Amino acid sequence: MPEFYPQSGLSFRSNLDKVKRSRQIISVFIKFGLDYLLDVSRVNFITKIRSRRKGYEKLSSAERLRLAFEELGPTFIKFGQILSTRPDFLPSDYISELEKLQDKVLPVETLRIRECIEKELNKPLNQVFKEFDEKPVASASLSQVHKAVLYNGEIVALKIQKPGIRNTIELDLSILESFADVLEKRLRNGPFHSPKAVVAEIKKALRKELDFLNEAHNFDKFRNNFKGIDYIKVPKVYWDLTTEKLLTMEFIEGVKISEITQEKYRQQFDLKKIADRAAEALLKQILLDGFFHADPHPGNLFVQPPDTIVMLDVGMTGHLDERTIIIIAKTLRAANEKDYSHIIRGLQDLGLVVQKIDKFSLRQDLDELIELYSDRPFKTISMAKMNQQILEIMMRHKMAIPSNLVMMLRSISIAESVGKQLEPDFDMFSLVQPFVRKIYFKLYSPRRWKERGVNVMDESVELVEHLPHHLSDLLRKLREGQFEVKLEHHKLEEITQEIKGSSNRISASLIIAALIVGSSLILQQGIGPTISNVSIIGIIGYILAGVLGLGLIISIFRLSRKK
Repeated sequence: MPEFYPQSGLSFRSNLDKVKRSRQIISVFIKFGLDYLLDVSRVNFITKIRSRRKGYEKLSSAERLRLAFEELGPTFIKFGQILSTRPDFLPSDYISELEKLQDKVLPVETLRIRECIEKELNKPLNQVFKEFDEKPVASASLSQVHKAVLYNGEIVALKIQKPGIRNTIELDLSILESFADVLEKRLRNGPFHSPKAVVAEIKKALRKELDFLNEAHNFDKFRNNFKGIDYIKVPKVYWDLTTEKLLTMEFIEGVKISEITQEKYRQQFDLKKIADRAAEALLKQILLDGFFHADPHPGNLFVQPPDTIVMLDVGMTGHLDERTIIIIAKTLRAANEKDYSHIIRGLQDLGLVVQKIDKFSLRQDLDELIELYSDRPFKTISMAKMNQQILEIMMRHKMAIPSNLVMMLRSISIAESVGKQLEPDFDMFSLVQPFVRKIYFKLYSPRRWKERGVNVMDESVELVEHLPHHLSDLLRKLREGQFEVKLEHHKLEEITQEIKGSSNRISASLIIAALIVGSSLILQQGIGPTISNVSIIGIIGYILAGVLGLGLIISIFRLSRKK
């Protein structure tokens, strides 16, 4: 039995379900030649269940992984889609392939869906809705959407979670957790970075998506943030008809933003204005609101003629606090000015540098990246490619990458991709600069200085208020003999030895000088026994002075060599 099969702690039925699902997952992986991810010696009995797919060798590993995920169904499709948003976990070729995963599956039969809706509302459908369209508007892995009409005439969209999908996902997640543990041990240098961390991120994201109340709150936040901006529409949520598994919202018609380039729509839409407005809306979310749509792909954006954008499916969002936004703005300005020390400081302030790094090497990589783009016209720069290069530099230097920053980079890349599909000369960089200026204006505005002044005054008042107490506490400790001063020294012993050595050399120098002066006086006066009228004591004094002087010179020379 594979080591990631469930063991104790669960009911027999749960264990049996896990074993069956595990066998299915392994079989599909073997079918697409992905058994290098598994301990084959432990799963040989499964190879009889599924033979390898013919011609799989012609496909890349990334393509085979995508096909395996598609065959394994909703959880793995969603798993792959979320994984495609994390280029810090997978190489770029895997990311590109997983982005192709289609979240279009056959809808659940209407009778079961009606039962699910009635269970959530605790009422028969005909008591709540005047009309209910049994044909779904859309069907995805986790849910499907139906159109309905309230008795007051308002048209709504009902997003209902598919029956049993929560149990299926929880089962798959528990298997994936065990599988990630095995994968991390087997593929330490493989293409997958931190499999356990990947599964933890996916688990968190999927559970948020399974709770439709989260998405309902997201809709309300976006509606509030875009209040007064008439070219952005966000559906209204009907809270009295919304639960964890049912989201009832305003039904808004439109055309997918990826389809408005078709010939039949060309006269209805202003493509350049739509491209700019979609990007500006996202930049506002990121750099001004700090709350942004983390998956703004074309399927989640509708357009109404001539240039109104409708936000749909906001289950995946990101958040940036004010401090992070300010640091991002400062880092962007530093990059524009090629101020590498401030770029690195910005990366440190963002929490990306969590361990000692080779700053010289990082500076070289940043210098190379900035020089690569510095003289190019903005419209020729691909933000998607540049963001990928930034992530590669961070991974090369083993820098931690918070998920919200990764989602931010990916959202900007998607917005740029959509913009260039609509308008070939679309320039994302020119749209970023005004937002950076707004951040700086806000940062140094009179109102902000007033807020800072108030904060300083509050802290000063608090310091004065607590000062008597702190002084009293200090005096009490002094009186009771409890006051302690702790000093830490760095290489103090070396300094002590240096002082001691210097003192000895000075003393030796004084003795040598005294011997020379004394010997000179003795020779001059002819004191003591003499040889050829030369004082023997004077000669001995000179000899001693010479020996001591030679020793002092050797000592100084040795010391200089040690340093």
